[in-house]
Amino acid sequence: MALLSIDDARARVLAAAAPLAAEDVGVGEALDRVLAQDVVAAADVPGFANSAMDGFAVRSGPAGRRLRIVGESRAGAPAAAAVAEGDAIRISTGALLPAGADAVLEVERVAVADGTVELGDDVAAGRNVRPPGDDLRAGQVVLRAGTRLGPAELGAAVGAGSGSLRCARRPALAIVATGDELRAPGEPLAPGQLHDSNGITLAALAARAGGDVVFATRAADTPEATRAAIGAALEADVVVLSGGVSVGPHDHVKGALDALGVREAFWRVALRPGKPTWFGTRDGRLVFGLPGNPVSSMVTFLLFVRPALARLQGAPAPPPRLRAELAVAVPRRPERDECVRVRLEEGRARPTGPQGSHQLYSMVGADGLAVIPAGEGELPAGASVEVEPI
Repeated sequence: MALLSIDDARARVLAAAAPLAAEDVGVGEALDRVLAQDVVAAADVPGFANSAMDGFAVRSGPAGRRLRIVGESRAGAPAAAAVAEGDAIRISTGALLPAGADAVLEVERVAVADGTVELGDDVAAGRNVRPPGDDLRAGQVVLRAGTRLGPAELGAAVGAGSGSLRCARRPALAIVATGDELRAPGEPLAPGQLHDSNGITLAALAARAGGDVVFATRAADTPEATRAAIGAALEADVVVLSGGVSVGPHDHVKGALDALGVREAFWRVALRPGKPTWFGTRDGRLVFGLPGNPVSSMVTFLLFVRPALARLQGAPAPPPRLRAELAVAVPRRPERDECVRVRLEEGRARPTGPQGSHQLYSMVGADGLAVIPAGEGELPAGASVEVEPI
């Protein structure tokens, strides 16, 4: 049976991932959430003409005038007086421009003495004045649905008048690591045992992609333990399994999934590392069976699970790939594309070191996965390749 390409496998995943229902989220709690509806400015921002500098609000005119100081306008405390001919009002950055004034001369260009100010420069109308709507106009679409909310986006939403935002619900994730050899992080190891790094790395990847890990466990290599762990995990929107998806005598994941009514969409991808990746669904829930080798697990999460989490939240998926030139020659594989962990240096992709699927250190400091297309020989230095960002 022919192996699926990376893109074909990802297309099947995305076809099964329908956006989740939306909910209202306080703007202070919405960092990294995805908007489910547009944010529209409720009014002009700023809503009033204000000063761009500390200085004096005046009427436009020539240098050399000496004006009476008749008040002060501070941010949040406008001046009570208006500016008449021959008057000036001391003003702070961001403060309301007083009535009668049409400009602000910065404090560095005036001389103050005995309740008066002498203007050291010609003053054109509009100088150092921020007009109403200089940042946002009433009715303007400030943020589009599908936007992932960073600090700047949250600030813009607040400026637009929003106290809460309509966001897609965060997908609930369950993570099950299989294997008799696995032990908790930091636990002493007996011969043949390993610390469960997959549980930690997959949970961290899920959190970065906007997922909410609600269940995590390890399952022993028996049909009963595997089935019980997966059965409990199937309460979540997305189930991520690591290990046990191949065809060895102790690989029980596929049998457990079949017994639990999870319908297979594909098994095995033309990918190195990550060939035995499995994907299926049950009642709208997405189930991923990822290989157990640490790098394979991370690579397949980035290629398949991360885009699914984005789609569930209504965000664009997958993220666009970059293009870069290989800094060194890289061997090709005859039948499978290979995802080589690389650092990006001025548009050049340099492998991080040994690329074995068990060598998790190859992911440390990696900026992306360079997709080396299947073929004979090697891809030479300088060849252009696609890079999946990490």
